[in-house]
Amino acid sequence: MAADLQGKYQKLAQEYSKLRAQNQVLKKGVVDEQANSAALKEQLKMKEQSLRKLQQEMDSLTFRNQQLAKRVELLQEELTAMEAKGKKNKKSSDSPPQLRQDQQNVFDEDLQKKIEENERLHMQFFEADEQHKQIETELRKRLAVLERETSEHQAVVNSLTQKYTETVEKLQNDKAKLEVKSQALEREAKDCRLRTEECQEQLKTLHTDLSSKLADCTGIIQEKIPFNDTKCCHLSGLNVLPHNRRRQLKARDIAGQALAFLQDLVASLLNFHTYMEQRVQIFPIDSAIDTISPLNQKFSQHLHENAVYVRPLEEGMSHLFESITEDTVTILETAVQLKEFSDHLTSYTCFLNKILPYQLKSLEEECESSTCTSALMSKNMELHKDFKQMTVMFKKVQTYISLLALPSTRPEVLPPSNFSAVFTQLAAAFHGLHDVMKDLSKHYSQKSTLEQELPTATEKLRTTNECILSSVVALTSVTGKIATYFSNNLDFFTASASSGTKEGVRALNPLTAECMLQYKKKAASFVKSLKKPCPESVPYKEALANRRILLSSTESREGLAQQVLQSQEKITKLEQEKEHWMLEAQLAKIKLEKENQRIADLESQLQGALSGQTVLSDVTLELIPSGSKTVDRREDPATGELRDTVRSASLIGMVTFSNAETSDESLEGLIKNHYMGRIAELTTQLQIADSKSVHFYAECRALVKRLNLAEKSREVLTEDLKLANQNISRLQDELSTTKRSYEDQLSMMSDHLCSMNETLSKQKEEIDTLKMSAKGTVKKNKSR
Repeated sequence: MAADLQGKYQKLAQEYSKLRAQNQVLKKGVVDEQANSAALKEQLKMKEQSLRKLQQEMDSLTFRNQQLAKRVELLQEELTAMEAKGKKNKKSSDSPPQLRQDQQNVFDEDLQKKIEENERLHMQFFEADEQHKQIETELRKRLAVLERETSEHQAVVNSLTQKYTETVEKLQNDKAKLEVKSQALEREAKDCRLRTEECQEQLKTLHTDLSSKLADCTGIIQEKIPFNDTKCCHLSGLNVLPHNRRRQLKARDIAGQALAFLQDLVASLLNFHTYMEQRVQIFPIDSAIDTISPLNQKFSQHLHENAVYVRPLEEGMSHLFESITEDTVTILETAVQLKEFSDHLTSYTCFLNKILPYQLKSLEEECESSTCTSALMSKNMELHKDFKQMTVMFKKVQTYISLLALPSTRPEVLPPSNFSAVFTQLAAAFHGLHDVMKDLSKHYSQKSTLEQELPTATEKLRTTNECILSSVVALTSVTGKIATYFSNNLDFFTASASSGTKEGVRALNPLTAECMLQYKKKAASFVKSLKKPCPESVPYKEALANRRILLSSTESREGLAQQVLQSQEKITKLEQEKEHWMLEAQLAKIKLEKENQRIADLESQLQGALSGQTVLSDVTLELIPSGSKTVDRREDPATGELRDTVRSASLIGMVTFSNAETSDESLEGLIKNHYMGRIAELTTQLQIADSKSVHFYAECRALVKRLNLAEKSREVLTEDLKLANQNISRLQDELSTTKRSYEDQLSMMSDHLCSMNETLSKQKEEIDTLKMSAKGTVKKNKSR
């Protein structure tokens, strides 16, 4: 480990030295290029100065040239005028012609000199301008090249310095990490040595223990066990296997997926055959306009019967799915409903074989029509092959599924060792069917595009082609899903085809599966009988809710205790009153019996007598205590007879009755009803008063608690208000500071603007002075 680290460190040091040398060279090159760029910049400045001078000279020359041109124009005008005057005054002219000729020669020479001078100046100016432009372009190109080279060199230098720093940091980090790792590895090595020593000691002890146990077990087996019942595999086949519930649930799940995929397949096949029937009715001859060929009529009749063969597939798969439950054993030997699905699939493949010749002849008839192009004919031939392949692949799938359905009816035909091969071939057949449907979808889409370009293509044909294409695409996607689903679950199918035991792999038969289910039911009933019902208890959540209710209740323990005491006192008082009234009732009963005896004796003596009324009044007066009764004798104004009126007043109330209107029984019932009504009234009043007092007491306690809670919330709100006030004061301070800083910045900016305005005014004045001086120089040049 240390040698590797040393080697790595030496390599990194060499790379570092190389990078350092390269860095020095690049720095030197950058310095040289910077010096060159500075010299070129100075040269550029000199050239610009010379260019300005040349531009000024050119301006002066152009101005001089303009002056000379104007002078020439004036001279020419004068010359023409003089010539005109000479012609008019030729006869009358006294000047000799020799003088005019001399003047004309002088003017011509002067004009020729000026023209030559102007041409020479133009040539000098053009040559100077071209030379200046050439030099300027060369210098600019050279400056751009140098700037680009300097930027590239600077970028290289920066990248190398960054790379150098990164490599140094990385090396330092790696070095630190490697040191830490080496220390950790050394510690781990020490720990591993200690652990290996401990493990070796434990291994030795375990080896000795296991060897001793093995010797004991072999001795016990040789002495105690007379025979080995797992020696013969064919005898072990009689054992009842355990019921695998998870496998059954997974089998039901997989069967549910297969049912969903088959439902989609059935819907797509129905649409495909129905839309094909519509297409046969409208192409190549529309049945609404003309009669179609007998071949297409027969083909349409057969396609019209597609639902009779397609829909039973879904029913057979649904029956198979319903037969797979949690309490069954699903293997090929027990899957009886698979035979029904296989029969339905066989009938559908027969239907495909029946319509295949009509399908192919219909395509050939389309090719023979006058509107069929060569490209459309080639696509029809490709579809010709695709339909054949589709029928072949459906036949292959039906063959393998019928083979898988044989173990449930004739198990001796297909041995269990061939189950996995059949499932594998079935998966390959599904993949082949998916490939055929992809080709069919591709070729039919091309055919529909070509038919749409035909001049005889109707809107009905276009819509039918789109529907057929959508159904073919749906068939392609469904077959792809089925192939993927079968490939993903192939391991499960091959594993569940037979039941594995420790002695080997053997097939289950329906009798063994039935025994397995019976023993499972017995075991479930036995376990259920062992289960004892748990005692009823309050659930934890309900107990917590009750506890919260008790804690938040307005009635505390003390209030309840006080209510209990008050109710006990009331109960004792009521019991005392009850005993008192029971004694009173017993006394009244005794008196009533005595009076009944007296009345019975007196009735025999006073029958038919008029004075019996007075005797009856005396008797009734004796029933009322003397301290609580008053007797009034009054004369009846109607009859003029005397009538005794008795008023009984007590704590319960007052009863008034007369001796003329009451008898013994009516008097007793009246007193009893009055006292019972009064007692009931008083008890209701007492109960109302007690309930009101309890309600007021509970309400007062609730108000006290609400007051305490309100005080606590008020304290919390006061604290929040203090914090809010503090935050407001802090924000106001921050606002004032920011405002002050902004004001300072605005004042500084205003000062800066003032200074900038002053500098601008000074620059304008300088520019104006320069303009004035330039105008003065121009005027001087003009005057010259």
